Amino acid sequence: MRSAVFSAVMYASGLMFSLCGLALVRIAPGALLPLGRAWARVCLWALSTICGISVRIEGIENVPAGPAVIAAQHQSALDIFIWLAVLDRPAFVLKQELCAIPVFGRLLRPAGNIPVDREGAAPALRRMVAECRAALADGRQIVIFPEGTRVPPGERVALQPGVVALAKGLAVPVVPAATDTGRFWRPKGQGKQPGAAHLRIAPPLDAALRRPDLLAALADVFYN
Repeated sequence: MRSAVFSAVMYASGLMFSLCGLALVRIAPGALLPLGRAWARVCLWALSTICGISVRIEGIENVPAGPAVIAAQHQSALDIFIWLAVLDRPAFVLKQELCAIPVFGRLLRPAGNIPVDREGAAPALRRMVAECRAALADGRQIVIFPEGTRVPPGERVALQPGVVALAKGLAVPVVPAATDTGRFWRPKGQGKQPGAAHLRIAPPLDAALRRPDLLAALADVFYN
């Protein structure tokens, strides 16, 4: 029941903020990110109040004040809300299929996020790097989920090469972050369990690391 109530709040507030965004997208596109961050705060409040799920963050001091790529483990939809609340101006690298979501999807690119064609091979990676470089120049910080999808707790997958392309193409710190949000919000579905979800932000990695070393260092943070 609590999960259903939370879902009603999340979707209703999401629709309200999205409709506001559609009204502003042409005249004030800069308002879209603050709207998204406001929705995240509403959802985090509702998650705590209705479902008893809180969020504890460790290592926030490891996020540089300037340009950076946040390479985040991804276990549930909660991760999106957390990063929207933690970072002042995040830009998410996301699969382009999300842009097809009615109403909400139409706002993702205008809000400064970076859709990627996962079947586009090298040209898609080059476009991603170029768009991320522009986002950094605009004062954004890049959030990418190297697993490429939500992965249940206790499972591991091969990390996708996009994070390596960003590290080499942007030459900014790569900040790994691990989470256990999937213990409280299942990766698939709306089931919730009360408790304290954790986000652990590790010290930045050198962007000059060789591809296997960078991926191994990220996997060590995610899975150990």
